[in-house]
Amino acid sequence: MKKLLLFAIVLGASFSIFSCEDLDDTPTEPMLIVKFKFDPTQERLNNFGLPTALAAGHGAQSPVFNTISSHYVELAPDATTQLGFGTVLYHAPETTLGGANAIDFSQSKIVAEGETFLEIPLKKIVSGNYQWLRVSLSYQNYQISVRSSGQDYQGTLASFVGFNTYIGSHSIGNTFFQVDGNRAQGYWAFALNDLPYSTSGQAPANATTVPNPIAATSPIPAGSCVVTGKFATPLAITGYEKKNIVVTVSLSTNSSFEWIDLNNDGKYEPAAGETVVDMGLRGLVPSYGN
Repeated sequence: MKKLLLFAIVLGASFSIFSCEDLDDTPTEPMLIVKFKFDPTQERLNNFGLPTALAAGHGAQSPVFNTISSHYVELAPDATTQLGFGTVLYHAPETTLGGANAIDFSQSKIVAEGETFLEIPLKKIVSGNYQWLRVSLSYQNYQISVRSSGQDYQGTLASFVGFNTYIGSHSIGNTFFQVDGNRAQGYWAFALNDLPYSTSGQAPANATTVPNPIAATSPIPAGSCVVTGKFATPLAITGYEKKNIVVTVSLSTNSSFEWIDLNNDGKYEPAAGETVVDMGLRGLVPSYGN
């Protein structure tokens, strides 16, 4: 002890005694963490959450996702819980800058697979058992293949699937798209990865698939992109958790990019007049763990 006191005197008054335990055992607050996963092998569903095949005369790809964003996240106790009456975990910023109310793209949080999208202290979430997860998707960025003059090219597609989005500008790589206005669900922009070519367009209104297995008891508004999925075992929140709970939102990308296939060759050929008809994700399977 005398040696320790002497050492303290030599170092001066600024010396303080602490242990490794003081550094390593700082208590952390248990959190609910939400992350996204993209699965091209997950079941392909229709708007009612039922398995569905590709329509005759249509072509489709399972795109390779880069990033995604959500506008709204909600936990629902059961199949009769109406949209907005569950526990709302997240609601992205909105604006009327473009006229009608819209998602503010400039404030959207965009993440890649496995990155944390949402982090909330568990003690702030209403305690209960939750069977369903609802996620309103708003933006998708992924790789697709395009055919032109008999040759296939790789490109990146930015897909806006929210109910309405105000976009000042957005970019795909070094290609910028100046919009300065609202865009309804289905607006998209595309740029080739290795060549200076870009374009944009609008998919038909209300054509974006939004799987909701509880549509009969808890419908969603037309034009929204609130995808609904059921936990295999209800998610129990007590408010007294000691560890983080990580919720993984697995989204089906199984043939989710769909077009009218005029040539019936399974290749997307916009130069041949083929048009995009659907960019909606094809199902949501939520899971959780520590």
